[in-house]
Amino acid sequence: MVHAVGDSSLARSILESLLDLPPLLGVPRGRPWDVEVVLAPDEETYAEASGGRPPHWSAAVAIPSASRIVLPAWSGAAILGEGREALLRHEWAHVGMYQASGGLRAPRWFSEGYAEWAGGWDRGRAWRLRVLLALGRTPPLDSLTLDWPAGRAPAESAYLLSASVVEYLHERSGDRGLEVLFSRWRETQNFEEAFRGTYGLTTGQVEEDWRAWARSRYGWLFVLTHSGLAWGGLTLLLLGLVSFRRRYDKERMARLRARELPEKPAWWDGSGLEEPPPGGTPSRAAPQPAEDGGDAR
Repeated sequence: MVHAVGDSSLARSILESLLDLPPLLGVPRGRPWDVEVVLAPDEETYAEASGGRPPHWSAAVAIPSASRIVLPAWSGAAILGEGREALLRHEWAHVGMYQASGGLRAPRWFSEGYAEWAGGWDRGRAWRLRVLLALGRTPPLDSLTLDWPAGRAPAESAYLLSASVVEYLHERSGDRGLEVLFSRWRETQNFEEAFRGTYGLTTGQVEEDWRAWARSRYGWLFVLTHSGLAWGGLTLLLLGLVSFRRRYDKERMARLRARELPEKPAWWDGSGLEEPPPGGTPSRAAPQPAEDGGDAR
């Protein structure tokens, strides 16, 4: 652990978290080992220890060839939040996979996909994968070899895509499949050959199978039940229906009340009629004499 004097407590906490991490699947026990973990107190130190300027959205950096993990330790860094274990495991997996392969270079989709999957990727975000597949916006796996997306949104989609492919491989052949893949990879010194010898398919053929699996596994029902956007839209729809029903009930009640007889109609209490004389009924009024001697008709 390399850290500033003021970060000794954080360094001890991170060391304990690393020692408690479960073994990496497919990687020989005891790997990685002799790892240097740098807690950068500021952005300048972070960039220097990372060997360049990392993406602005990066939460940590692993340099497998140097067996180094660089973590930001200033206020607001992700390493201080609830996702610490997943973040540490992701970077730990990068170094472990590099050592397990004997320092061989892996395709970018497998390198990042294995690290994201081993870190315990959030499957609740997989609904985005279904949307990307439906829109035809999932790039070919081999296109993620050198130009890893620099923006946050494209990078998140690439991580999601890669992690789901590794999940598919694990679901297809379990822990043993990954163990055999790493073993053959070290023996043959060739990832594609080791991959074909393990799964019986080329990476291109597996990509086709994965797309069909992803469409089935993360279908539209999964999207509707895991997408916050979908739940938000459903909430707005329900609120609109409730508002419409209330307005409809109010107008219907007004029409019903308009058809009802009043509680005390005019004829009920005799208002508007002449008072009957005592002992008799009201009679027509007698004609009055005409003024100025006129005739009364």
